[in-house]
Amino acid sequence: MAQIFPEWANKMLPVILVGVLLLIAGSIGFFWYFGSPKYTDVGYRPDQPVLYSHKLHAGDLGLDCRYCHIGVEVSSSATIPPTQTCMNCHTLIKTDSEKLAPVLKSWSSGKPIEWVRIHDLPDYVYFNHSAHINAGVGCFSCHGNVAEMEKVMQVEPLNMGWCLSCHREPEMHLRRRGDITNMKWTAPENQMIIARELIETKKINPPVNCSGCHR
Repeated sequence: MAQIFPEWANKMLPVILVGVLLLIAGSIGFFWYFGSPKYTDVGYRPDQPVLYSHKLHAGDLGLDCRYCHIGVEVSSSATIPPTQTCMNCHTLIKTDSEKLAPVLKSWSSGKPIEWVRIHDLPDYVYFNHSAHINAGVGCFSCHGNVAEMEKVMQVEPLNMGWCLSCHREPEMHLRRRGDITNMKWTAPENQMIIARELIETKKINPPVNCSGCHR
């Protein structure tokens, strides 16, 4: 009986299997990278309803982060500053600026400014700002050098792997209290000694189990 397929067809099966495996691996790699927060979220810089320059306020003028984000030391949320905070200065400063128009409108109407959230963790993740700040984690570690940003953007992926890398080795992110909001801070030569002192004094033991962040 004559063969239906030629002899060389016997070699096609392993070639097809290898091709399928490569296709599956390539598809997984494609979605793993292009669907990851490192690709989709890092660099996110939305337009805001007010042309607020962090470079001017936090950088050139030297305003401390906690002047506007007042809840960062006592609350799980950093809080968005109310219009009153802006008007503490701008009742006297730049009152005729076009950039200030949305703030003045909010002030006169009593309607809050609808700021666009940039660093937005999933609802199934529990994150407490005050726990990190009081442990000595600097703002720079998560938000980058905001004092040099005209428009704030996300600089870290904020995914689980990124968080766990810090929880497992927090030493290079821990600072003394006076340096927490210092955007020009650089780690001193004795950083590891300082970090170990902070870890011992404050009993710092970052959780690496699921319940630490998923409650």
